[in-house]
Amino acid sequence: GRAVTVSDVQQLVRRKDEIEAQIKAYYEVLEDQKGVGMNEPLVDVEGFPRADIDLYQVRTARHNIICLQNDHKALMKQVEEALHQLHAREKEKQAKDEAEALAEARSQEQGLPRAFARVNEVTPGSPASLSGLQVDDEIVEFGSVNAHNFQNLQNIATVVQHSEGRPLSVTVIRSGKKVHVGLTPKRWAGKGLLGCNIIPLQR
Repeated sequence: GRAVTVSDVQQLVRRKDEIEAQIKAYYEVLEDQKGVGMNEPLVDVEGFPRADIDLYQVRTARHNIICLQNDHKALMKQVEEALHQLHAREKEKQAKDEAEALAEARSQEQGLPRAFARVNEVTPGSPASLSGLQVDDEIVEFGSVNAHNFQNLQNIATVVQHSEGRPLSVTVIRSGKKVHVGLTPKRWAGKGLLGCNIIPLQR
């Protein structure tokens, strides 16, 4: 019915050890009886029960050894099956975890729009820097420019010139997540209205 646990296996192994100890003890009983093993005859040449050994003890020991060895065999099979189940469950869990991670990554990818350019330089103190734009941000939308209508960097330059002093909505992908940045192009101590360098992404 229920799933096998590691402690089940440990219990089986403990039981196996106990049986092995019992078998060993019975073999020692046989040893004590003049070293009678499992198969030596218990009668003398004339067919009389041997008088030099305790027949009852020998018979009991032999009988118990046979029973215990059968138990041992059955137990070893249980241990093997339990380990097999545990292993199969581990593999199943691992496969499930991997599938979930993959699905998660895929839906993230699908949820991410395509970038068309990348920020490869941001000057400290510039409008771009103050807006929170970072190096390696991949640009998905820059005002009205997106992956579908972007031809070259002139598109971005045009948007920037038309938006001087007005906030532009910029969407970037940063370490796998969409980030919105409000960027206001304006005159500052450095050159241009942004203070960052953008390069087109080769697709």
